[in-house]
Amino acid sequence: QVQLVESGGGLVQAGGSLRLSCAVSGRTFSTMGWFRQAPGKEREFVASISWSSTHYTDSVKGRFTISRDNAKNMVYLQMNSLKPEDTAVYYCAAKQYMYSESYDYWGQGTQVTVSS
Repeated sequence: QVQLVESGGGLVQAGGSLRLSCAVSGRTFSTMGWFRQAPGKEREFVASISWSSTHYTDSVKGRFTISRDNAKNMVYLQMNSLKPEDTAVYYCAAKQYMYSESYDYWGQGTQVTVSS
């Protein structure tokens, strides 16, 4: 019933921008997040958004912006000033409860490739 579907990935040059979208179905979640996983690396937290706050990993602060449209049940990740090290599969995720330790639902991911 719950489904998260990412879109918007692609190939961009360093310094460019991409806007990722996550369509959420089944229910609404208080906390949504974006994660990414590069080849040979473990999945890492990128950004999250709840009803009242946002958080970012240090490496993307000032460059990425997470937002949501509750009416459309969509979550976005605006990525600016992209760097080759941002290359990864980006996943949308949701916490069942705001204070859950981990995320409970995951999308299938969308590839972001940043060329140098």
